[in-house]
Amino acid sequence: MKKKTNKEALKTAEIVESLRAVTKEKSIGMEMVLETLRDALATAAKKFLGTPVFVEAKVDREKGTIEVYTRQTVVEVVEDPERQISLVDAREIEDDIAVGEELEQSLDIALFGRMAVQTAKQVIVQRVREAEREKVFTDYSERIGEIVTGKVQQVERGNILIDLERTEALLPYREQIRKEHYTQGQNIRACVIDVRNNIKGPQVIVSRTCSEFLARLFENEVPEIFDKTVKIVKVVRDPGRRSKIAVTTTDNRVDPVGACVGMRGNRVQNIVRELSNERIDIINWTDELSLLVRRVFAPAEVKRVIPVGEHKMVVVIAEDGLAMAIGHEGQNIRLASKMLGRDIDVFGDEEFSNLSEEQRAEVLSEIPEKKEPLLVVDGNTAAEDIADDDTESPDAVLTVDKNAAEEEESVHHEIINKAVETLSETSVDSAAAIESASAE
Repeated sequence: MKKKTNKEALKTAEIVESLRAVTKEKSIGMEMVLETLRDALATAAKKFLGTPVFVEAKVDREKGTIEVYTRQTVVEVVEDPERQISLVDAREIEDDIAVGEELEQSLDIALFGRMAVQTAKQVIVQRVREAEREKVFTDYSERIGEIVTGKVQQVERGNILIDLERTEALLPYREQIRKEHYTQGQNIRACVIDVRNNIKGPQVIVSRTCSEFLARLFENEVPEIFDKTVKIVKVVRDPGRRSKIAVTTTDNRVDPVGACVGMRGNRVQNIVRELSNERIDIINWTDELSLLVRRVFAPAEVKRVIPVGEHKMVVVIAEDGLAMAIGHEGQNIRLASKMLGRDIDVFGDEEFSNLSEEQRAEVLSEIPEKKEPLLVVDGNTAAEDIADDDTESPDAVLTVDKNAAEEEESVHHEIINKAVETLSETSVDSAAAIESASAE
């Protein structure tokens, strides 16, 4: 193989060093950048030559050299002008070259012309940008359900754009806690619920109202949850107002509720402040339905728990705690219904005692099917218990993990069915309830 050596390889230590800086800054592999550079230089060389010829580029990042050259095989009759050259034409360049050998001709990059080199630069920039976008999209797609921190970049039509440094995130209006107000430059935390690959680049969709956000805050604040000693069973929210979180543990030495509350309540108070003073009820989860109901409605005193089929229950509350059990505008009972996975009818003990036989039969009649909480299903991330909102909000897409939801639902029904089997269909008197709670 013969090679024309009248031109030396172009020394470009500065270029190679700048490529290293780009790969480090953009978190992109050096091999991808070098491959892009080779393709770009080859394209520029073909434009400079103006004829179809096979062009290669060689980049030595150790020596800091870049070499561009043509390579053609010498033949008697040319069938492929791009990769072959006739013996006559080849000998005008190399006198002693023979058929079957390859002729390489080095090209001076400086001769490509300003426009050709500019084209090469544009190709490199474009490919680096595409690779960076793909990496950002992949990275954040794997972070769905995690908390991210950024700065408020812009507030537009109720939606908030957040600068995450590598990309921007969108906090739609419907994913914001209503009483919160944000200003440009303010630090903000939210949970990733979706990632979109738009023309302008990846856009991360985040939420401060989804249940997953509260769960992740507890995971970050409570070491026992982070190391799996304490497990979060379920979270339901009325964002910015009230939420309930059920926790449990397999270690009898650990109090799951106490771990979440922290010394003098410091752990839960940190989360409450993050959520604009959202009231958080922490419940010690149990498989025993009657006891779980009492914990969910605490501190209101539950007198009787009457399961009605698989999707409904009647709860009788002491009269002095009835308003507390229902909550402001029915807020507490709605959260309790979501936590227990059943429709709940709440009565004061006197009111229930005064029901006629017909009224009691109607109250204790089973509903045809369970009413599901409001969920929007589209993809694979958790985003449940969305607060009702009559205001239209642009560009808001909420998703939920179908498999996770089905698995949780199955486990939940299994727990309830097991508990129902141990309960009688008759009332549980208050004395038994107090004794059961004391034993727990």
